[in-house]
Amino acid sequence: MQDAVNHEQKIFARRLAVLGAFFGVCLLAFTALLYNAQIIHGDEYLTQSVHKITSTETVEASRGILTDRNGRILVSNRLGYTLTFDSSAFSGDTQAMNAAIFRLVELCRREDVAWTDTLPLSKTAPFFYTFSGEASQVSRLSRFIVAQKWSDEPLNIDAPSPDLFPSELFSMMRELFEIDPSYSDTDARAIMGVRYELAIRKLINTTAYIFAEDVSTRILSLITDGDYTGVEIGSSSVREYQTPYAAHILGYIGRISDVDYPTLREQGYALDDLVGRGGAEAAFEQYLRGKDGTRIISTNSEGRVTSELYSIEPDPGSTVALTIDIDFQAAVEDILRETVQTMTAADDVSRGAAAAVVEVGTGEVLALASYPTYDLATFRQTNENYNALLNDPLDPMWNRATQAVYAPGSTFKMVTAVSAIESGIISPKTKIRTLGQYKFYRDYQPRCWIFTDYGGTHGTIDVSEAIKVSCNYFFYEVGRLTGISTIAQYAAAFGLGEPTGIEIPERLGVMTTPAYFDTLENEYWTDGQTLSASIGQSKSSFTPLQLANYVATLVGGGTRYNAHLLKNVRAYDNSSLIYTYDEPPAQSLYLSDETVAAIKKGMGDLVTSGSIAASFRDCIVTAGAKTGTAQTGTDKADGIFVCFAPFDDPQIAVALVIEKGEAGGALASSGAAILNAYFSADGNFTVTGEDTLLP
Repeated sequence: MQDAVNHEQKIFARRLAVLGAFFGVCLLAFTALLYNAQIIHGDEYLTQSVHKITSTETVEASRGILTDRNGRILVSNRLGYTLTFDSSAFSGDTQAMNAAIFRLVELCRREDVAWTDTLPLSKTAPFFYTFSGEASQVSRLSRFIVAQKWSDEPLNIDAPSPDLFPSELFSMMRELFEIDPSYSDTDARAIMGVRYELAIRKLINTTAYIFAEDVSTRILSLITDGDYTGVEIGSSSVREYQTPYAAHILGYIGRISDVDYPTLREQGYALDDLVGRGGAEAAFEQYLRGKDGTRIISTNSEGRVTSELYSIEPDPGSTVALTIDIDFQAAVEDILRETVQTMTAADDVSRGAAAAVVEVGTGEVLALASYPTYDLATFRQTNENYNALLNDPLDPMWNRATQAVYAPGSTFKMVTAVSAIESGIISPKTKIRTLGQYKFYRDYQPRCWIFTDYGGTHGTIDVSEAIKVSCNYFFYEVGRLTGISTIAQYAAAFGLGEPTGIEIPERLGVMTTPAYFDTLENEYWTDGQTLSASIGQSKSSFTPLQLANYVATLVGGGTRYNAHLLKNVRAYDNSSLIYTYDEPPAQSLYLSDETVAAIKKGMGDLVTSGSIAASFRDCIVTAGAKTGTAQTGTDKADGIFVCFAPFDDPQIAVALVIEKGEAGGALASSGAAILNAYFSADGNFTVTGEDTLLP
């Protein structure tokens, strides 16, 4: 019996050993498989796994913000939503695509949503071209027409008979895009506008485009609930403007045009990226543009997101501080607007105007104002507001402070005076007996204004008195003796007709010289041109910013600084200083103290006892000024005015121009108001701290 039990136990033990050995082998095999999968081929299998369950998407980096010199935020960002239309969703079914486009267009019409349509053809019949003046519009349409082989040459819309009439273009595009005859001309035009955008993108190897930007959550709900084929919802940063002022300084952003795309693509931009299109937005693009990130999204078999992680963190753009003080900028714009509107109310003449204020000794631009202006908060390149601005005869989008040139009139006389004194033609004490009519030349004998108006003369006067009373005769004589070559050299040294250094677009203007006349047709240099140029007439024309910087250079002792809007650049979180403007002077004239004193005395006397003394009676700071009248060939001359303050220690220089403003003296009260705004105890125009952002 016992032997039987022992036998059974031995059999059980052997079976247990075999079973244990089997499980041991399985465990070893499993361990080997795990080792192979996780250690030997771990990275490979992980990569394959990730590829199967993850996708990547670009994360837009926030654009940098713009502040004034005191840290007040001028332009920031907020989250916005976009609608993208992708033609690849229709697999070549043209009719389905047209129907989807029309359905989307109808929704936008009902909800009053603007969409991107840059086809330069009127929205309704009779059709006509609607080019806004941007070269990219002509280039884009020409590229499209040539691609369709409708013409071998770029479109010439300026020809007496256009290569392709608008009505012909409409018909050919309707046929090309197979737009059903059941659609009205207006609806067909709306569809072809979207098809045109898609076609342009196809020419540069992409299919999707941003159909609408900054759409409301209501539109998103309607799109989602309505299952709009081809439409995708995305998000992007939307620029938010914290001030209605400084539009010409700040500029705006827009989608990259196909004309600029080839160049910007090499810098890492995508076609539908936003870039600065004017003002500081364009000038400081390199600082404001952030670096996009990449996000990895994991989903399960049902398409639900299970995790998100960044493989590349987005790097926001930097904070750019400008040299302007927004409160002072607002005051200058308001003063300019009120002055123009008062003049227009009196004579019913529409006019533009500009003002520039520059800090003496640094070139910092404290204010740039152009009238009329516009509001960046309502500005969009794709809506009616934009077209209204373009069609306004006074051109509100034109920055007159840096891009309009005007004859300086008598405000140029200080250049002539400096040229004569510094070259030894006269001294500050030299007195000249003035007569009513300058008769040195037989063929050109101009009269002084006092002789023309009153039949009198200014008597025997020195340079300070000549500036105070603005005696043309004195400067005719001094200009003739000095010579146009020397005067032109000093004008250039003061920056007149030269680049100011400003970072935003500017015109250079021109100084009257024989060399310039050689470039003109049917214009010939005469001795009389020297006389006219000596008092700021003839062909001389400069921007308001050039005039302000010239006065700042003069009262600053002859050291000219480049005018600039950039003060500094900081990291987006204000943690580090990236750049501070610290450029050396552009040029030094080394004017003698006696020269500067004589010029300043004349400008100071004009304010205290001259023709504009009444306008400066309530000015809270001592100042110097000069008026000018720029003949335009019309019945109303432009008014020019420059001033500086304080008199003994100049800190700012101001230039004002009002088109058809007549005598510059009419602008004196506006100049005094600008000085009061800057130096007023109620003003807050001192730096409150570069490390602070203010709302």
